[in-house]
This record gives sequence, C-alpha cells and structure tokens, in this order.
Amino acid sequence: MTENEQHGRILISDDVVSQITGVAALKTPGISAIYGGFSKEANKRMNEKNIKKGISVKISSDETTIDLKVVVDYGCLIHEVTRELQQNVMEDVINMTGLSIVVVNVRVEGIAIQNR
Repeated sequence: MTENEQHGRILISDDVVSQITGVAALKTPGISAIYGGFSKEANKRMNEKNIKKGISVKISSDETTIDLKVVVDYGCLIHEVTRELQQNVMEDVINMTGLSIVVVNVRVEGIAIQNR
C-alpha cells in the first residue's frame, strides 16, 4: 500500500498484511492451521517464512485481495468458522493498515482430527 501524505509516503508490504492475516486466522476458533504447516502451536515460533505459506496477498490501488488456505478442526461448522475467519482477517487488516477495501477468499484444504 502506498499513501501520499503531507509528510511523505507510507508503504505497507504484502508480507506485513500476510503476517496480520496469519495471526488473525489462528485466533479464530475452529481454525487449526494455515495450510502449509503453520499451526497454532507454531504461533510461538512465528517467522516470516512460515506465515506466508498458505496466504497470498495482492494490494492494488482500489482493493486488497487475500487468499487464505486453512485447516479446520473436525466437528466445526465450516461455513460458520470460515465466515468468522473472514471477518477477523478483514477487521484486523483494516484496523492495522488503514486499507479500505479488503476481500478475503478462504479455501478449506483439510480437517484436523484431534487424538481421542
């Protein structure tokens, strides 16, 4: 994102939006992991390389599109979890970056079955 201000330009990279997306996704109940190996357990060891797996960000002048691949916990209502996920990601990205139009596309790539 580029914003022309009286005091200079402000640039926010796609990687920053990816990191915000990853944190927002993993705080959503029912989301087990971001597809590609980034799970809630790995959240403590988060780094840029891990967070970008399963997340694609495209920032243009009129909108920001986020494509997100996730793994959902078994037994959750997928449509409800993914709607909440979209809302969490949109709110965090908008609040933290000031981007105005954010589209979040979610693809469920798997189900996490916990040991019983």
